[in-house]
Amino acid sequence: MTISKIRLTVTAATLMATALVVSACGSGGSNDSGTPARGGTLRLVGQGDIDFLDPTAGYNTDTHTLARAWTRQLFTYPASKEMAVVSKAVPDVATDIPTDANGGITDGGKTYTLHIRDGVKWNSSPARQVTADDFVRSFKRMCNPVAPVGAPGYFTSTILGMAAYCADESKIPGTAAALANFMNSHDLAGVQAPNPKTLVFHLTQPASDFIDIIAEPFASAVPVEYLKYVPNSPEFVDHVMSDGPYEITKYEPGQEIDLQRNPVWKASVDPVRKAYVDKITITQGVTPEAVQQQIQAGTADMPWDVTVPTPDIPGLTGDPNLTRNPSGQVLYSVFNEQSPNNSGALKNVKVRQALEYAVDKTSVSRILGGVKIAEPVSQILTPLDIGYKAFDLYPTAGLQGDPAKAKQLLAAAGYGSGLTLKFVYAKDTGAYPQIAQSIQSDLQAAGVTVQMIPATRSDVYGRYLANPANGKNGAWDVSLLSWTPDWFGNNGRSTLQPMTDGANYGPNSVDYGDYDNPVVNNLINKASSLSASQTAEVASTWSQVSMQSMKDAAFIPLVSQNLPLYTSSRVHNAVFLPINGNFDITNIWLSGGGQ
Repeated sequence: MTISKIRLTVTAATLMATALVVSACGSGGSNDSGTPARGGTLRLVGQGDIDFLDPTAGYNTDTHTLARAWTRQLFTYPASKEMAVVSKAVPDVATDIPTDANGGITDGGKTYTLHIRDGVKWNSSPARQVTADDFVRSFKRMCNPVAPVGAPGYFTSTILGMAAYCADESKIPGTAAALANFMNSHDLAGVQAPNPKTLVFHLTQPASDFIDIIAEPFASAVPVEYLKYVPNSPEFVDHVMSDGPYEITKYEPGQEIDLQRNPVWKASVDPVRKAYVDKITITQGVTPEAVQQQIQAGTADMPWDVTVPTPDIPGLTGDPNLTRNPSGQVLYSVFNEQSPNNSGALKNVKVRQALEYAVDKTSVSRILGGVKIAEPVSQILTPLDIGYKAFDLYPTAGLQGDPAKAKQLLAAAGYGSGLTLKFVYAKDTGAYPQIAQSIQSDLQAAGVTVQMIPATRSDVYGRYLANPANGKNGAWDVSLLSWTPDWFGNNGRSTLQPMTDGANYGPNSVDYGDYDNPVVNNLINKASSLSASQTAEVASTWSQVSMQSMKDAAFIPLVSQNLPLYTSSRVHNAVFLPINGNFDITNIWLSGGGQ
C-alpha cells in the first residue's frame, strides 16, 4: 500500500486477504548489531512524489521523511524502538525543553522562551548561524496564499495574533515582492525574537501540546533568502537551503531526488541525526511489486512511500528484514447524524449503538491481511495516543459482530422493520470496496438495507463529507474512512478533537457526521487549555472524550493498521518514526559503509 500522512486521505491500499505472520513490532529486525559504519549511498525506491518541497506546505509522510534529512525544527522526535520515547519531542535547534521549573514556561503557561543552539548553520556562502529570526520568519510565512501551511488551525488557535496575521496575509498578492514586503513590515505578536539566540512565543491560552505543534516540519527554520521566491515555485526549488545533515542536489519531480552530506553540518550540534551515510537517492515511479523485488535483489535498500505487497508477506515469514510498524492509522465508519433519512434515525443514539454490534471487525481485519497488519479496535485512540485506555462498549464473540443483537436493539429503538442506509465509500482506494461490501453484508444481516454509493476518493470528501448541505439533505448516511494523527503522545488535538468537536462543525470540518455533544465540547475545551505541567489531567480528559464518543456511538472503529516494511540485508538501525510513516533515513548505516 501507499503511505500518506495527510489525515484526510484513505490509505489502506493494495491489501488482499492473506494469513500473515510478521516479525516483531518496531524496526530493524536482526540488522541492529555491529559497530555503525560511515559512508555509502542509501537507496530508496517508491511510487510517487512529495506533495511540496517547501517544508512550510509539505504534509505527506514521504515529504516529512525527506525533510528529516535537510531541515531542522526547534524540537523533533528521536529515533528509538521504544514507542514511549519516539513519540516524545526532544530539543533540536532549541537547547532544551522549556518547563515551569527552568523558567522556559511563564505567565501561567502562556509564554514560552526558547534558546537557539550554537553552531547550527545554513549551507549559505559563507555558512551562517541559524537564528531566532529564521523561526519568526517560518511562522510569518505559514499563511501565504500560494503554498500555505497544511494545518493552519494548530497555529491560529494557539499563537497570539496568528489568526489575524493569517487572515491578512492570505489576501496578499502571491508575488515574492508583495509577500516579502508584508512579512518585513508586519509583526506577529505571538512570535518574537528579542535577540538572535532567543525566541519567545505568546499563546492565547495554555497548551500542553505546544511543543508537539511546533515540532511539526511545517515549523522548520526559514532563511531570509526564501523571501526572494514565490513559495514552492520552481525558483524556490532551485534555491533550497539546508541546515540539516544533508542537502538536496537533484530534484526531478516524480522521478528522482538526490541528497549528499551537508559540509557545514556538525554532529556535535545535532542531538538526533547521526547521518552515517554520505548520500541518499530516491527513485520514484516504481510499483510496489517492483520495489519489493529490487530490495530483495539488493539493488535498492528501503521503500520510499510503499509497503510490502500483501501477497509477498507469507513468503517472507521469519525474514529479519521484514517488520510491521504501528502507524496509528485507524480505519472507521462514521454516521451522518444530520441525515433526515429514515425519519432521522441516525440522530437517535440507540440506533447508532445497535449498529455498533452489527459489524464483523475480524472480517475487515482478514481483508486487510490479518491481525498482524490490521488489529480490530473499539475506539479511535491507539496505544500511541495520550489518554488511551482499553475498553469495548459493544463486545461480540470473536469480534465477529452480533447481527441478532443489533436487530433486537433496532426494534427496541422503534425500527423493528429495519432501516435503509446510503453507504458512500472510495471505490478507487485499495481494499475499500471489499471492506464496504463486508460491512454491507453485516448490516443487512441485522435487517438494514444498504444502498452502496461508490465514488472517487476526491468525491467522497469534496462532494459528500466536507459539504454540510449534502449531509443535511441525506445524500449519505454512513461512510468508510481512515484517520492518522499528525503526531503521537500528547495528540488529542490531532486525533479526537477534529473528529468530535461539534461546536466548530462547518464546511471542511472533519467531524463529518456532525457529532455534537456539549459534554464532549466542554472536555475538548478543557483539554486544550491545560498547561504542559498538567499532562496527567490532559490524558484523563482525552480518555473521557474517547469514552463518551463511543457511548454516543459517533463512529464504528474498525481496525488499527500496521505498516509492513522491508529493507535490504545491508541496512542497519532502521528505526521507525511514526510521525513519518517510515524509517529514519538520517540514522541508518550500511554494512561496510555501503557503496
